[in-house]
Amino acid sequence: MDPSRLTRVDETTWRIEPTGLMRVPGILYADEALIRGMDDKVYEQTANVATLPGIVQGAFVMPDAHWGYGFPIGGVAAFAPEEGGVISAGGVGFDISCGVRSMHTGLTVADIRKAQVPLADALLARIPAGLGSQSGISLSRHDMEAMLHGGAVWAVKEGWGESKDLERIEEGGRMAGADPGCVSARARQRQRREMGTLGSGNHYLEVQAVEEIFDDRVATAFGLAPDAVLVTIHCGSRGLGHQIGTEFLRDMLPAASAAGIRLPDRELACAPIDSPVGQRYLGAMRSAINCALANREILGHFAREVFAAVFPGSTLDLLFDVSHNTCKVETHVVDGQPRRLFVHRKGATRAFGPGHADLPEALRRVGQPVLIGGSMGTGSHVLVGAGSGEERAFSSACHGAGRAMSRHAALRRWQGRAVIDDLRRRGILVRSASLRGVAEEAPGAYKDVDQVVLAAERAGLARRVARLRPLICIKG
Repeated sequence: MDPSRLTRVDETTWRIEPTGLMRVPGILYADEALIRGMDDKVYEQTANVATLPGIVQGAFVMPDAHWGYGFPIGGVAAFAPEEGGVISAGGVGFDISCGVRSMHTGLTVADIRKAQVPLADALLARIPAGLGSQSGISLSRHDMEAMLHGGAVWAVKEGWGESKDLERIEEGGRMAGADPGCVSARARQRQRREMGTLGSGNHYLEVQAVEEIFDDRVATAFGLAPDAVLVTIHCGSRGLGHQIGTEFLRDMLPAASAAGIRLPDRELACAPIDSPVGQRYLGAMRSAINCALANREILGHFAREVFAAVFPGSTLDLLFDVSHNTCKVETHVVDGQPRRLFVHRKGATRAFGPGHADLPEALRRVGQPVLIGGSMGTGSHVLVGAGSGEERAFSSACHGAGRAMSRHAALRRWQGRAVIDDLRRRGILVRSASLRGVAEEAPGAYKDVDQVVLAAERAGLARRVARLRPLICIKG
């Protein structure tokens, strides 16, 4: 993206000034190098989002942004229902409630090195990964209904998890307002045997070591120390979420037209929040959020089983579990007044600051853990929500490194076996069901995650707490 097209506000804040049908400015948070690395579609899609009815303050873009479907990935937009605000399936994404869960192991790097190969092999054998992967869990009609209502709370009741996890999961592990009746038979069928699976693409389970601490006080509150080992899981609502996204993008086009909404791009298909289609989407989307929360809870349970077998007596305690593809009803202060808004975050992580009432008591004093996935060869980060984040982008931050090139381009440049061999020489073991998938997710296909999180910190979205380096990566 050419920075000359933007108005530079400060070192990490840029504006797309409103023109044409734009109701609000586009606001991008990134340093100049990251701006230059963004594709031009990010500019176009941000400006398009700014035309939607009921949008409040701005169409926001995170430092890891890249082109997406309708909304840019790394996009944040809030809508007011009393101003004709809309809900957009493209503003949530196809992998509804894709997110990250990080768990403490109580082990050190030295412990892992002694059993790195058998641990990697055991995780691969227990964690279903890859396109069409299955865990052996098959949901009856009753089970499906209960899961879509209950989320991680249901998973714990079924024996796949621990009740103490729930206070460390957004929404207490269960998204209120889910309406399984809005989930199609096709979406249910796709999910019936996919619970407890990673899937493919950029989803993974990683064993990671704390490499660097940036904030000692918050790191202590989060239980992070140099050389400590965590297990991090990145996945979402699998086939169910994708089917819901596909169906409602189709249904929202005529709904937008009927409401007199002029769309600059068909991919921005949306519906008024209070319309029948809008309400049905909210019921289905919230059900998909529960599906994703349950899915990560089950995968966490599988990881606990593996660690208990390889390291007898070990326990995995949850640090936090948070999504980055959602629309949530939240109260935010706008122009000095609290307002109830529908906040879309697509490839953007909720990042509540210190004192927020929705955080568990143990974390409220310091703020919410913001879990940032990097590439399997570079590293990941734990950030903490900043108090300034609410006014900057409705308490939102980046969600990962962000792709620097397409999967097709990555396939032309790298071979999966060569990537695995290179990472092994660097002490990182990769286990995957697909060499193609490894090539698509090669570390070089991603932006510099350190640069991304530093930009987020300088922009006042969240603060760096710790950097994690990968030791084992299980991928689809």
